[in-house]
Amino acid sequence: MTTDRHVLAVLALIGLTSPASADVIADWNERAVAFVIARNMPPPPAERILAMTHAAMFDAVNSIDRTYKSYLVQLPADVNVSRDAAAAAAAGTVLAAINPQQQPDMKEAVRAYLETIPDSDAKTAGVKLGEAVGMKVLAARKDDGAIAPDGYRTNTAPGVYVPTAATWAPHWPGVKPFAMTGAAQFRPAPPIALAGAEWGADYNEIKDLGRVDSKTRTAEQTEVARFWLTVSADVYYPVVRTAATAKKLGVTDSARLFALTALARADSFLAVFDAKYHYDVWRPITAIRHGDNDGNAGTERDATWRPIAETPMHPEYPCAHCIQAASMCAVLEMVTGTTDIAVSMTSPTAPGVTRRWNSLPDLVTEVSNARVWAGFHYRFSTRVAEDMGRKIAEHVVKNVMQPVAVATR
Repeated sequence: MTTDRHVLAVLALIGLTSPASADVIADWNERAVAFVIARNMPPPPAERILAMTHAAMFDAVNSIDRTYKSYLVQLPADVNVSRDAAAAAAAGTVLAAINPQQQPDMKEAVRAYLETIPDSDAKTAGVKLGEAVGMKVLAARKDDGAIAPDGYRTNTAPGVYVPTAATWAPHWPGVKPFAMTGAAQFRPAPPIALAGAEWGADYNEIKDLGRVDSKTRTAEQTEVARFWLTVSADVYYPVVRTAATAKKLGVTDSARLFALTALARADSFLAVFDAKYHYDVWRPITAIRHGDNDGNAGTERDATWRPIAETPMHPEYPCAHCIQAASMCAVLEMVTGTTDIAVSMTSPTAPGVTRRWNSLPDLVTEVSNARVWAGFHYRFSTRVAEDMGRKIAEHVVKNVMQPVAVATR
């Protein structure tokens, strides 16, 4: 949940009347991220919106350049049409349709942004193109399953009480993928056996390092754990902006990089929630309080064990944070050809803390460690999620928005 101050800052960002950078794609990525944060929209719904926004921007500018195969649609457009106007109008059209109550504010934000582009026939044509592409994307996602009812059934026996807090996004495996063939396409193997040595080792690692009052977790490990308690997109997309800037990408190539990343991240949530609700694995707080019931002599029960913060309300296996980070970083590596991207970020769950990384693997490793140190995920779950994220990224990069050999104009 964002603070009132954070929401005000986000709304101010949405309403900026001039570009925040030289790249319209990065500008509207910031606005889209700010939009979902202002609405207190967590993933996976937030990532669905970001994927729709970036798909629309890509198809809009690619309709002009025709450098790549379209994601969804390629509309007729003259080569001189304004790419900036097309991208801004496409993003604004998608975002304005998400919440009717905020539609006037978003339309005003688009109008103000477009005022920074000199009036011309190219600008007018760009706006019309972007709006048309945005509407096509909205139509394609209208009945994608994102608002399906919650039909989750708890695992219980007749008459036995279970906690009544609602689980998060149990319907998400039924959402239409952006690039995968289905949510179960990259479903991992079952989790490790409870009676085995690996379970005992992972159990005891998180029991020791993940407890709220751990005596062995270092101050930096605690800082890292709290930093990654956030589920906000604004601690991921600055990495993509940094990569696009470092590579000095043009508008269309920048649109493709952001879109591929957003599609991979959105589909990674389908895959991870499919696995979570398929395997229904207990969280550490449950496992450790039932350590005498797992059939493993190497695990001892701790009846009062608690993690650093409240455990997320969905099954444990695999790690959602880990698949997010891995899918994003794998796309960036495949598209840019490097893992050496230096970036620093702050987090709303660790006020005053700035974390810095010099490579994409360092970022992925930190996210995985953070979820163990926070007491939320077993080590084996982080490894499986990283592998899933890389596979999904590879599938997305190899199957959508491919380069065309010759212009099709």
